Amino acid sequence: MARRQLITEAIMAEGSIRIEELAERFDISLMTVHRDLDELVNRGVLRKTRGVASAAPTSLMEASDVYRSSRQLAEKAAIARVAADYIEPGQAIFLDDATTVLQMVPHLEQKAPLTVISNSITLMEAVKDIEDIDLIGLGGQYQSWCNAFMGHLTTGDILRMRADTVFLSMAAIIDGVVFHQSSDVVEIKQAMMKASATKILLADHTKFERRALHRLCPVTDFDVVIVDDGLEAAQIEQLRKQGAEVVIAPVGAVVQRARQQK
Repeated sequence: MARRQLITEAIMAEGSIRIEELAERFDISLMTVHRDLDELVNRGVLRKTRGVASAAPTSLMEASDVYRSSRQLAEKAAIARVAADYIEPGQAIFLDDATTVLQMVPHLEQKAPLTVISNSITLMEAVKDIEDIDLIGLGGQYQSWCNAFMGHLTTGDILRMRADTVFLSMAAIIDGVVFHQSSDVVEIKQAMMKASATKILLADHTKFERRALHRLCPVTDFDVVIVDDGLEAAQIEQLRKQGAEVVIAPVGAVVQRARQQK
């Protein structure tokens, strides 16, 4: 919901805001603002105590889909646009719950017909009405913090399929190895990679500045790594020396196009 996104951004910008002030600022009732905040608390984005809403200083907040969707929007859009070039009509593709991958949705219609397979409810909602897209939703145990299904039921569904390509993103890339904060997320992405012929990693430059606990794989396990042009040349060169095929997405072109559309 757009209002919850705006509430999240306001609280993160200021650190904490009184709940009554949020109701006034967004011209909504106290009951509505409490309902919005409860949802954001359940996703690990915010804390709510003694009439005040504040940002949650945890790795779970950074994993939350609400938090992630507000970060590096131009970079994600540029990377997603390049990623879409690797889709051919008629293919079956895995799209994970990453917000960078979600930015690929506007490009899918021109690639149809397609079979799209995902565990992300957010992505399912965005794709379900696109003509000539055959959507396969993966079930399992619902996780509110990422608005997606996880667990052994989900991985079991994945491993019974064989897709042409998987597009995924992760929380951190450290010394040429890909990591995430959640072991459940790692398990899902490992299954998607195992069930796909081609593996494509989408990673904006901030992923190279972060740390996360659980190891997925070396970047060289991916057929293509798409980064934005904000990544330092030395890091790109290091990835290529390690054997990764790195493709650079120009962010400036996306920003310019967005300005022209206003």
